Amino acid sequence: MTQASAPAKIILFGEHAVVYGCPALAAPVSSLRAYADVVAQSNPGIVIHAPAFGQALPVGLDVDIVDNALALTVRLVLTATGKTTDALAIHLHSDIPIASGMGSGAAVSTAIARALCAHLGVSMTDQALNELVYEVEKLHHGNPSGIDNTVIVYEKPVYFVRGQIPAPLTPKTPIHLVIGDTGRAASTRDAVAGVRARYDADTVAVSHIFAEIRQIVTDARQLIETGTPAQLGVLMTRNHELLRALTVSSPELDHLVKAALAAGALGAKLSGGGRGGIMIALVTPETTSAVAQALRHSGAVKTIETEIT
Repeated sequence: MTQASAPAKIILFGEHAVVYGCPALAAPVSSLRAYADVVAQSNPGIVIHAPAFGQALPVGLDVDIVDNALALTVRLVLTATGKTTDALAIHLHSDIPIASGMGSGAAVSTAIARALCAHLGVSMTDQALNELVYEVEKLHHGNPSGIDNTVIVYEKPVYFVRGQIPAPLTPKTPIHLVIGDTGRAASTRDAVAGVRARYDADTVAVSHIFAEIRQIVTDARQLIETGTPAQLGVLMTRNHELLRALTVSSPELDHLVKAALAAGALGAKLSGGGRGGIMIALVTPETTSAVAQALRHSGAVKTIETEIT
């Protein structure tokens, strides 16, 4: 058996605007992972077992169009490596909430690709893997920015601009966060499409929102890299207000953001596609427990404490 894994991710600042060329800051959540096990089997063919996704599907590599992200990942790996294989099973399991804004799809694709490459005895550079997973992301999100696959493949915090080489984001001091999961699944594809419709309907107004988000990301990067993360709180909460104006928040997310702030968080915002999924709260080591407890009391189905270094 060959196993590989990949982390979840969170977007700190800049989601949605990143699709329109604005920068964004994102980081991996290494404590939450997707796993892929590749096992040889006696029966011919390739079968993917993914209980969390409700799937146990044979991979048809002889068809022209592959419209399943898991099967597409396998095909792209075999095509990129020039390998052929038969009689194996790929078993998937994941700690990452599905459709939550934490990059579950990109993490699963990354884990599959790495495990399959290891099973086949071939190597793939991070850059090549990143490009491969981005192709799979198009099935998930339609018009992805590429930030999910980048953070997950490289497993490092990044300053990201679509179409450019990502730059490392290096905090001078640790950033402490509590993630609150609303438990409500949401489609990033639908949220992105909703922002596009709003942009097309009122380009000037939405462009002003994007411009402010761009400045927030620039200021946040400077604060993170100069070691003054406590001042990020105001920027984080303002970023949430702007995302609300883009109609990608939800009552559950707004409620958790308010609960976090009331419990002592320095700032809070939704993270990812929105309209469900997760939010993040900027905390100190002293306020972490109180904020996490307040989020659970306010309806979060799960909280995760994480540190960005």
